Amino acid sequence: MRSSLLALAAALGASLVASVIAAPSITYVRHEKRNSLPFGWKTDKKISGHEVLPMRVALSQSNLDKAEEYLMEVSHPDSPKFGQHWTAKQVAEAFAPKQESVDAVTEWLRNSGIAPERISKSQSMGWLQFDATVAEAEGLLKTKYYLHRHKVTRKPHVACNEYHIPDHLSAHVDFITPTVHFDAKIPQAALLKRDIEERYVEERAPKTTLSTAAAGVPVQTKAAVKVVTNPNNGYHPKKGSDINIHSIADELTNCNVHITPDCLRALYLFPPNFIANPKNSFGIVEYTPEAYLQGDLDLFFANFSKNQVQKTPITDLADGAVVQTTTQGFAYNGESDLDLEYAMALVNPQEVTLYQVGDEVEGASFNTFLDSIDGSYCTAAGGDDPTQDPTYPDPFPGGYTGPENCGGFAATKVISTSYGYNEADLTAAYERRQCNEYMKLGLQGTTILYSSGDNGVAGNGGQCIGVNGTYNNGTSGMFNPGFPSTCPYVTSVGATQIKPGASVTAPEEACETVIFSGGGFSNVFPLPSYQATAVKSFFANNPPPYTAAQYNNTQKSRGFPDIAANGANYVVAIDGAFTLVYGTSASSPVVGSILTLVNEARLTIGKSSIGFINPTLYANPGILNDITSGGNQGCGTPGFTAVKGWDPVTGLGTPNFPKLVAKFLSLP
Repeated sequence: MRSSLLALAAALGASLVASVIAAPSITYVRHEKRNSLPFGWKTDKKISGHEVLPMRVALSQSNLDKAEEYLMEVSHPDSPKFGQHWTAKQVAEAFAPKQESVDAVTEWLRNSGIAPERISKSQSMGWLQFDATVAEAEGLLKTKYYLHRHKVTRKPHVACNEYHIPDHLSAHVDFITPTVHFDAKIPQAALLKRDIEERYVEERAPKTTLSTAAAGVPVQTKAAVKVVTNPNNGYHPKKGSDINIHSIADELTNCNVHITPDCLRALYLFPPNFIANPKNSFGIVEYTPEAYLQGDLDLFFANFSKNQVQKTPITDLADGAVVQTTTQGFAYNGESDLDLEYAMALVNPQEVTLYQVGDEVEGASFNTFLDSIDGSYCTAAGGDDPTQDPTYPDPFPGGYTGPENCGGFAATKVISTSYGYNEADLTAAYERRQCNEYMKLGLQGTTILYSSGDNGVAGNGGQCIGVNGTYNNGTSGMFNPGFPSTCPYVTSVGATQIKPGASVTAPEEACETVIFSGGGFSNVFPLPSYQATAVKSFFANNPPPYTAAQYNNTQKSRGFPDIAANGANYVVAIDGAFTLVYGTSASSPVVGSILTLVNEARLTIGKSSIGFINPTLYANPGILNDITSGGNQGCGTPGFTAVKGWDPVTGLGTPNFPKLVAKFLSLP
């Protein structure tokens, strides 16, 4: 009997050993890492294991590998499905995370002690959320959490330096929060005041550590908000001299020194508009605290579009936005006045929609705007990044107390934005997620335009990237490309000018008056198929005299801009007087106006909007006016040079309306 029991025990022991040996081991891999703290933060102490964290797992979207194929199918001029744009429902279903991703992550959580009843799921299954103690989260992600404090506000924030997930889940998880991302909310009003006075200079000094977007390390908390809502940032239009409007006697003979709506019509051969199609629409995006003044619009219209006096844009106010008039000045009114005066005048009587975004306390980011026109984007791939985007209700005194606008506003057929970031300001994951949203808008028939920047190959404020990975004073260093212009799913707009002393009918050159057209090559996004031939030709025929230490010279990255328009000597009514204004901030709404007129022609005969235009432009460069002179100096170099064909200064060239409308009318 005793021997039988021993034999049974031995058999059971062998079975247990065999089962342990046979059990598959789980290999953990590092998913994200932060090499340094964002600017202004310091580590305080280790967090107690009993503290509770709101964990959020962003699931990978499906079919993103087919995104370009889907977009080209409805956007390429040779496609039989050109113009057959998708519905929002079709887009949501096509890119929703796969059920296997939901199941795989849920199983991992369950096996790690997170019971299914603790896990909530978003309606689109884009993310999973649960509460966990610090001890549970550290065991789950093989990491350590610390309390950090902001050096100025003393606000606390919990984060880790890196975290790990099972290797087999890497393809199913985009990111997890809270981890390496910083989500502490620094009051935007305080940041604006500090930046405008003295801290802005301090924080942008060479000692500031970059994000190095390609590596995905955030530079400073609320980076996406601070650049957009700071009225003194380097992306805004530049103010020239004030002018006496009565000195402009004959507009068309003085376009080389004074650009007006009629000068633009003569340059790009488009007539005044005569009708407004109810299916057509054009949107301009502005960010609080910047706002237009009705008196400025009326002053401009009284001189250049008389039947629009007292005309206002259709206004969509997102997330507590206001068209504020309390604080005035070029920094607060210049951008909005410029955009709306020219957009409204050039497409009149077609109405223009103003998307005013963000409250006066926390401000807004591009993602805030995108959320307002696409409810699914609020939660797609885990939702906005609270490190770089604002959150609503605004947690700060005096801020917007309502919920975030998730949808509710319709996307117009053309959307122009005259703001932008340095690509290195933000994380690569953040930029890719936002870029995919522009792709989805293109699938639905919306044309997205962004100005390419005003500092040539340098970034906002003329900054370049030093050898130690920090911004410098712009006299040397690596070129600093702009985002979203580097996103392959937007149309980036550079700047040209009428040559000094030349007539309005003479060929233009790259803008070299006050500003230089932003352009270059991305450090994040690969070369899109529609642009491959143009970029290959540029390098073959005009190889730049720079090394990899100065720019991404792999010839395999997205080049920008795609198109250009005049960006110098605009006559704009600002704060009750006429002023000359310079910048790609002017170029983008002008291109948007022209494309709105192209849409009007198509919609009038029952065709769809033009949607994502880049494939058609690159397949038919002859429908644009090629610009072959001028450059975009910066970073202690002459920059790139405008040449025959596409170049990273003026793209494919400026609009030729008769050719543009003829080509798009010929498409299905």
